[in-house]
Amino acid sequence: MNKDILVCYLFTKFDKIDDLSKFLKYYKINKSGVSHKLLICFKNISKIDKLKCIQILDKNVDSYDIFEDDHKNNDFDFGSYLRISIEFKNRIIFFLNASSFPIKNNWLKLIKDNYNKKTIVATSASYESHLSSLRLKKYYKFFSFGFKYLRNYFFFHKFPNPHIRTTGFMINSNDLVLFLKNKICNNKFDAWKIESGKNGLTQFFLKNKYRILIVNSDGKIFEKDKWAESNTYSYKEKPKSIISDKHTRKYDLMANHEKKKILKNVWGN
Repeated sequence: MNKDILVCYLFTKFDKIDDLSKFLKYYKINKSGVSHKLLICFKNISKIDKLKCIQILDKNVDSYDIFEDDHKNNDFDFGSYLRISIEFKNRIIFFLNASSFPIKNNWLKLIKDNYNKKTIVATSASYESHLSSLRLKKYYKFFSFGFKYLRNYFFFHKFPNPHIRTTGFMINSNDLVLFLKNKICNNKFDAWKIESGKNGLTQFFLKNKYRILIVNSDGKIFEKDKWAESNTYSYKEKPKSIISDKHTRKYDLMANHEKKKILKNVWGN
């Protein structure tokens, strides 16, 4: 197995050039602390955007590789992660989506130091359930709500529904192929099922006796029952995130009463 960790940054046609610029800015500021290869995955982007991205990359990093993902259908992040994992067999890969970037020195070292065989290390998690979070907001939509409830009841556990957030996680590529090889991801609902469903990523690996850990900026690790205490996502106290993403930044800007609602959905009372 190649000893170098692969840091895979996924950039799709739905992302903005500024996202890549921001990632590279923080990637340069915050040192990883461990040897790795940077892999940029371009998914169905235009030739013009690709040229712009390469120009930005050449100005900001000395070394990187490109993975071209020209899959015609939008099968979301997971489709790309599967194809990357098939290409790079038996590699330790840290996956990041386009909205994510490191905000802590030694960010990769903190993650790698807690990685081992039959382990997944993520930088945030949630207990939120797509079933328990459903709300009937308007009575005339009762039948629509009823359909969604029955559908979600079939695919998602009630709260608490522990799952890692896939905005930043480390896994062996062979392990990810084992999970994703028979999964279909044609829409957002499919992506939700893969991330947090009854047969989703977290539940699959828990059933197969993997350790699934959250690591925070203090370098502390948290098992499933203690994920909330990591203060890495929808936190009560000072944030201790290693990786910033669009949802953590959105939470930071919310008023206190809005934060309380999110906090309840994510971690309960």
